[in-house]
Amino acid sequence: MRRLWRTTFGIVFLASIFYVAATLAIAALAFDVTHEALEKQLDHRIAVETRALLGETREGGFAGIADAIRRRAAVRSGASLDYLLVDDRGQVRAATVQALKPLVPGYEEFFHFRRRGGYQGVAQAQTTKIGGGLLVVAADRADLREIDRTLSRLFAVALAAMLALGLAAAVLVGVMTRRRLSRIDATAQAIIGGDLSRRVPRDHSGSEFDRLAGTLNAMLDRIAALMDNLRQVSSDVAHDLRTPLTRLYNQLERAHGQRGEAEWAAAIGIARDQAAELLEIFAALLRIAEVEGLAERRAAGRVDISALIEEMAETYRPDMEATGHTLLADAAADLSVAGDRRLIAQALSNLLDNAIRHTPTGTTVSLTAWQRAGAVQISVADNGPGIADADRARVFQRFARSEAARSTPGHGLGLALVRAVAIAHGGTAELSPAGAGFGVTLILSRAARP
Repeated sequence: MRRLWRTTFGIVFLASIFYVAATLAIAALAFDVTHEALEKQLDHRIAVETRALLGETREGGFAGIADAIRRRAAVRSGASLDYLLVDDRGQVRAATVQALKPLVPGYEEFFHFRRRGGYQGVAQAQTTKIGGGLLVVAADRADLREIDRTLSRLFAVALAAMLALGLAAAVLVGVMTRRRLSRIDATAQAIIGGDLSRRVPRDHSGSEFDRLAGTLNAMLDRIAALMDNLRQVSSDVAHDLRTPLTRLYNQLERAHGQRGEAEWAAAIGIARDQAAELLEIFAALLRIAEVEGLAERRAAGRVDISALIEEMAETYRPDMEATGHTLLADAAADLSVAGDRRLIAQALSNLLDNAIRHTPTGTTVSLTAWQRAGAVQISVADNGPGIADADRARVFQRFARSEAARSTPGHGLGLALVRAVAIAHGGTAELSPAGAGFGVTLILSRAARP
């Protein structure tokens, strides 16, 4: 039983029991109110009839009341009241019923009587002492009892119907819930078995289960992307670090074979530089992994993008001028996003460094920011030689370098970090349309990042 109430079937059934109990309470209240109303109606009829008969006393005395009762008895119907008139000696002077108990003046809720033909019943009665005897006016409770029985049967049928409907609803909800949860369970079991491509089926109805399936699928897509990213990183690290590691090993071998102190020191110096390069690559990879894994735990604050663009332009303009480049900066006023200012600045630094490193003298670099569709967009573009169309699809991947950039320093990790920063701020990074030059646009959400 403890486990039953933890299931969907048990919860719905328990709710049905509560509804039945509430209906039972309402039915009892309705029954009591109806019963009391009918009793008051009978009391009112008895009181009115008693006053009418007492009016006969003023006109004809005791005999007048007896004559009035006989007239009413002659035209009696099933809904008529009953009467009994006895004198002081206990002799019945006029009657439609016979009392089964001694008469006592006053109101009596359960007056037992017998009619001609042997019918016995219970009535509500008013016994009034008058000059010369007692007058009884009674209303048979048979109709009231019949109404009570009818109401009881109706309420019993309603309660039984509600209980049956509650049980049916519990079974239906339990079956539907289990069926839908079984799909989620089957998907989870398949993923545990190694099929990472499985997703929870959706009916696009917008129901709670459909929204849950969408959330789970989004989570699975995120996990799959991270797994693919991990496999790609492993492959890239194994492929792209093999050459520098081989060079470092060979350099150490040569240093090991040197006999002169000067040659030995020079070889060790070269090996140290190569080791520093490897450490730089690993540091960049770790930084990208931290950003992509949303490992940044700093509280999101408002970042003034307009001020940041101006600051970056002032910082990089001297370097641009020293290398023969021209930097143009333009940002709309009052641009801001919720995020990490340091990360956004690092992404812009990578883009500006790439522009200096990979474009020839005389190139114009533009740094612009504007708002569109509820997001802030920041673009770093140049009118340099650009990249080949074949390289555009993989430019944001780790260690991705175009053929034209292989002769310049770098490891192909800068744009991967730029894209990771954009995603961490609820946005993305896109290449500018193909054409003259090269450009990257950061699209950052104005809302707080997840």
